[in-house]
Amino acid sequence: MLKKTSINSIHKELKAKMIDFNGWEMPVQYTSLIEEHNAVRNTAGLFDVSHMGEIEIKGPKAFDFLQYLVTNDLTPLREGDILYSVLCYQDGGIVDDLLVYKIHDNRYMLCVNASNTDKDYQWILKHKIDGAEVTNISDETAQIAIQGPEAEKILHQIVDIDLGNLGYYHFRSGKVSGIQSLIGRTGYTGEDGFEIYFKPQNPDYLFRKILETGKKNGIRPAGLGARDTLRLEMGYSLYGHEIDRYHNPLEAKLGWQVKFDKGDFIGRQALRKQKGDSLKRKLIGFELKKRGIPRAGYKIFKDNQQTGEVVSGTFSPSLKKGIGTGYVFTEFADIGGEIEIEIRGKKFKSNIVNPPFYKKGSIKRVKKDAR
Repeated sequence: MLKKTSINSIHKELKAKMIDFNGWEMPVQYTSLIEEHNAVRNTAGLFDVSHMGEIEIKGPKAFDFLQYLVTNDLTPLREGDILYSVLCYQDGGIVDDLLVYKIHDNRYMLCVNASNTDKDYQWILKHKIDGAEVTNISDETAQIAIQGPEAEKILHQIVDIDLGNLGYYHFRSGKVSGIQSLIGRTGYTGEDGFEIYFKPQNPDYLFRKILETGKKNGIRPAGLGARDTLRLEMGYSLYGHEIDRYHNPLEAKLGWQVKFDKGDFIGRQALRKQKGDSLKRKLIGFELKKRGIPRAGYKIFKDNQQTGEVVSGTFSPSLKKGIGTGYVFTEFADIGGEIEIEIRGKKFKSNIVNPPFYKKGSIKRVKKDAR
């Protein structure tokens, strides 16, 4: 039986098309993917992301434990900061990517991918140290996300904190329409936006309230279809596509997340060795020169020889062209190079580019640290 988020009933009320997403019954679209995508780019979209996992780590050794678990360096974090990072296996393969919320010195919350929640939780428990308590709080946490250039204007009307003083990759506790929440300013779309975490006693109320409040601003409920095209236009990784057990952060262009100088962490020795050796493959972004739609699994060619495979692909609603990501042999990964994508037996010439594909997102207007 499929799992259901606490907001599931409102999706059906809004006549969303529901799909099986990694064991969850989730809305893929309400009206059309294009309309919802464009709403996020131009006004605002509201997503149910309650399927995402939340894991709390607290105790006097919480920092030491997390510093060993993730590849990034938690040292600069202050209370209210959010950090993007990666969990790795000992061989450097990726367990998951996640967000680390520093609630205070001895308490952190991790937001992990829905499909990986149980796996991540067991992985963390496997390496737990004395002085660090680990709790899976996913079932007692609902999460919705409002994204788009009008997001702050809409949410500002129903919160009791000053969103203007909330910087990018920071969070605050406050009330949203009277409901105690944790409000983070991150996002997965390239647009300004907020993630709202709260107890799921009456989740439909908050989802409805935000839609009602933002109606005059053009807000729309948005499904997983738009979420995928939006994130791909930004070149953001999705577990099971750009990142997985068989790829490491260096290959996946996440080397900036790997802080070798911070000290030991799981996967450090293997990643250091792989960095010293020449990587055999790298993740690239590409744009088709002619109209076409690349899909995951399609073959990538260079000089009539297969050099790799597409891991994500779509027709970009914002750019009106086919875009995608894929892994290719390193010698064919240079920006500006030309490759071919095989689509239904035909080869489409494509240029290798450096994502993001879409460069006009409103998140660029948000201060990194507004405190």
